[in-house]
Amino acid sequence: MSTPAIPSLPTPNHRRLVGRLLLVVALSFGFGFALVPLYDAFCVVTGLNGKTAGAAKGIGIGGIQQQVAAAPSPIDKGRIVTVEFIGTVMPGLPWDMQPLISKLDLHPGELQQAMYRVHNRSDQPIVGQAIPSVSPGLAAQYFHKLDCFCFAQQTLAPGETKDLPLTFIVKPEIDRDIRTITLAYAFFKAADSKSATKRVATR
Repeated sequence: MSTPAIPSLPTPNHRRLVGRLLLVVALSFGFGFALVPLYDAFCVVTGLNGKTAGAAKGIGIGGIQQQVAAAPSPIDKGRIVTVEFIGTVMPGLPWDMQPLISKLDLHPGELQQAMYRVHNRSDQPIVGQAIPSVSPGLAAQYFHKLDCFCFAQQTLAPGETKDLPLTFIVKPEIDRDIRTITLAYAFFKAADSKSATKRVATR
């Protein structure tokens, strides 16, 4: 008695399967990179994680961004908000940093200015970048910086000391339960000594 023949199964298309898997991996990798700027933008808009919005921007000729004057805010003289200033330097940056005033009492809507002093302790020119953070996080969206040293990298020559200005407004729309705001800046090393040396030489 002969054994019945077993029908052959179709051979799967391995190349097509591998191609689809590689496509999924590539899309996932790209999506992961896209999440970083999206998250940063979300934090700036909502104030999540204490990220603050920068100066108002506009689109000029050729699509180049330029600063636009912010509309004046009404001053709420019926209450006072205290702003505390903190400055720290991250490991790897041989600088000293401190606010010239530790705190400031203001009426929401008032234009105010504060100064931070930085000093390069090393014998090399160094470039640093300041990153701001506001606490509590809900106050970040109402802390509006019109001009800030954190908008650009700062270059200090060997032994140089600089006073860096910050111009800001605490918007009157801020929650009345928020009476104290802490503004903290952390300075990071932003470039190597060779790049910093070129910047100092062109001053």
